Amino acid sequence: MDHGDTTGTADFVRLEVADGVGTIRVDRPKMNALSLQVQREIGAAALEAGKRDDVRAVVLYGGERVFAAGADVKEMAEMSHDDMVTASADLQEQMRHVARIPKPVVAAVTGYALGGGCELALTADVRFAADNAVLGQPEVLLGVLPGMGGTQRLARLIGPSRAKDLIFTGRFVPADEALAIGLVDKVFSADRVYAEALAWARQFAGGAAQALRLAKRTIDDGLDGDLDAGLALEAKAFAELFGTEDRALGMASFVENGPGKAVFVGH
Repeated sequence: MDHGDTTGTADFVRLEVADGVGTIRVDRPKMNALSLQVQREIGAAALEAGKRDDVRAVVLYGGERVFAAGADVKEMAEMSHDDMVTASADLQEQMRHVARIPKPVVAAVTGYALGGGCELALTADVRFAADNAVLGQPEVLLGVLPGMGGTQRLARLIGPSRAKDLIFTGRFVPADEALAIGLVDKVFSADRVYAEALAWARQFAGGAAQALRLAKRTIDDGLDGDLDAGLALEAKAFAELFGTEDRALGMASFVENGPGKAVFVGH
């Protein structure tokens, strides 16, 4: 597979860019355990993807075998309460960098996506899973709870009662159940899931970048308030887009040629 332009000097995470799509690839054999270093490298890759003009959408990927089996438990077992008081905010910040990429993001989940791996998948806008994927938040079985956004993003995605069931029991969720409860959005055979995620992301390569950015931000920020506050955010974003070149191009194209034929410039 041609990875196109690969950037970064990180040890375990790289940003591969081709055809307008950036793949944030976690590569820490055997199970992509998310050590503190790996999580910081993921955050750095997310910030880079967000800034690059040649990246219009992003795929999160751990390879054909496993997405990410969870945090590095051996590393965390050596940490004290004081250590984690310092580290926990930083770990959440790395996931926040991914969640705030101002472009469409899809997670391509193969194999295990457990604990921190599941939390990484939750930062994406949509999740495509292989039919062999297994997701879950088993932190309670270690005497802790999800600490990288799992208690909040999972409840917002699948509802509080289902989130509590998964977090309280720590049980593993196969791909078919994950699809049924809305934890993932589509399921494909394992050999197709990355290609399908790429295809989804590539549809935005020539899209109206500012409209996509503001649509994502308005949806995400609106979930944190009441309906009236969300509607106010929407009205502000809608008006803001009337100052963009893409809005003028899109509407002129619609009037002249009908829907779906506009060529956008990203501004």
